[in-house]
Amino acid sequence: MTEMKKLPIGIEFFREFKSDNFYYVDKTGFIAELLRTRGSVNLFTRPRRFGKSLNMDMLKSFFEIGADASLFDGLEISRDTELFRQHLGKYPVISISLKDVEGEDFQAAYDMLGARISEEAERFSFLLESDRLTKSQKAKFQKLLDEDFDKSSILYGSMRLMTEVLRRHYDSPVLVLIDEYDVPLDKAYQAGYYPKMVRLIRSLFSQALKTNANLYFAVITGCLRIAKESIFTGLNNFKARSTASVDYAEYFGFTDMEVEEMLKYYGVEERFPDMKEWYDGYRFGNLDVYCPWDVISQCDILRVEKDAAMEPHWANSSGNVIVHDILKNATEATKAEIEMLISGECVEKEIIPELTYTDLDSREPKVRQKYLWSVLFAAGYLTDMEKPNGRMHKLVIPNKEVLGIYEDKIRSWFESKVTGSTEQWRRFCTAIKNGDVKNVETLFNGFLSEAISIRDTAVKSEMKENFYHGLLLGLLNIEGSWIAKSNIESGIGYTDIKITVPAEKIGCIIEVKYAENGAFDAACRKAMKQIEDDGYVTALRQEGMETIHKYGIACYKKTCKAVYEKE
Repeated sequence: MTEMKKLPIGIEFFREFKSDNFYYVDKTGFIAELLRTRGSVNLFTRPRRFGKSLNMDMLKSFFEIGADASLFDGLEISRDTELFRQHLGKYPVISISLKDVEGEDFQAAYDMLGARISEEAERFSFLLESDRLTKSQKAKFQKLLDEDFDKSSILYGSMRLMTEVLRRHYDSPVLVLIDEYDVPLDKAYQAGYYPKMVRLIRSLFSQALKTNANLYFAVITGCLRIAKESIFTGLNNFKARSTASVDYAEYFGFTDMEVEEMLKYYGVEERFPDMKEWYDGYRFGNLDVYCPWDVISQCDILRVEKDAAMEPHWANSSGNVIVHDILKNATEATKAEIEMLISGECVEKEIIPELTYTDLDSREPKVRQKYLWSVLFAAGYLTDMEKPNGRMHKLVIPNKEVLGIYEDKIRSWFESKVTGSTEQWRRFCTAIKNGDVKNVETLFNGFLSEAISIRDTAVKSEMKENFYHGLLLGLLNIEGSWIAKSNIESGIGYTDIKITVPAEKIGCIIEVKYAENGAFDAACRKAMKQIEDDGYVTALRQEGMETIHKYGIACYKKTCKAVYEKE
């Protein structure tokens, strides 16, 4: 029996797919496309976890002298026999990732970059024995190996020097691959030394990539497209492909067919609709794609437990401080637009294709919010609903996973606002605990009118219910003497919110429903019937609660109605 391939969670080295029997979604067509349409410098911007680093290592594995042709057996590029023969293993390749270049201050980041340059130079230490290099070239190259970067000019010129000595040794032009180029800038922005890092990266890139006869071509990846005037000054034949670009769209992210094939291979094809709802929806050019990290991570769970719940993976893989900072300082108008997005609507915004981090520091709120949408779009928190009209984009939340990120953010705004009125919040908690349904309804209506705006769109009722559910749970979780839990198995079903007040042996069950078209009475009856039919009070009885309150709360836009029974 053939051994089942492992799922490549976190795998960034192309050779491991063959050597360690990992499942591979064939993206080698990227190589042929690049050779046919490349510029001398090619920038690809995509959100994190969309396969940028793996594609870069694939390029290195294909082009670098000494390449193993067997790695590409049966893959798309091997069927393009002329390109395969002409370019496989024919070039020296410099490959550097800047994802770990950071530090609390500029000197620490400078040293980290120097260490990364030295590490790459070490791969070519044999050049010190080359009879094609001059003594002067060897002496300069030795400084890179020794991490001798006391003179900044040595670090600034380090990549250009590597292209020079490699071209001289091999008599072949050099490929330069730079992955995660914007990470040092992001970290520098956060730590307060952004201008210095811009000068360093600009000098490094300018010397290596501008008017360099030793360069065949360069590929650079990142999340944000930093303004050409800031980093890529003076580069000729510079091509940038963002998520809005039509070409290369299929090489970053998974298509419907690729996801279906993977699920079928692992015997969980029946979960395709769930995968689509949670992880699809990113529009790159004219193509809808899935986040690869999500698909692979969730498939790994489903192959063991076919009926496992869907989970967020991309959202938890790393943070985005810029997005967090901008949302934290969002204007009321921006908050209202994000609430529209959560309701399933689109917002039409001008997207700025090129940014500098200093743009985000503008003291003008309108300017900052203008750049907010561009950052959210580039980072994968929003996507195109349809083909953009020039710079004007109709933006939507791509899928259920990303929707959860927004819901959490709205919930935090809501909590901070309503808990600012301590007296009103305490009255609400007291009403819940005492079964005072009239005040529960009145006070929750007050909170809704102040904080949120939900539109009656075509979004599924369950998603709307989740929104109100989250806001209510956020309110109740702040009460430190209570235990408030959500979606806990109870009886024969699942309850929205279960509350216990251990010191007073009081328990509460709250079922939230969305009242379509304002049909509050019907929604309330449905909520109470669900509590009764599914035996939600069972768990509270088992925990020794002596007083049990049951609430059915129906919500529509900024209004709610509550009904109550005491068990």
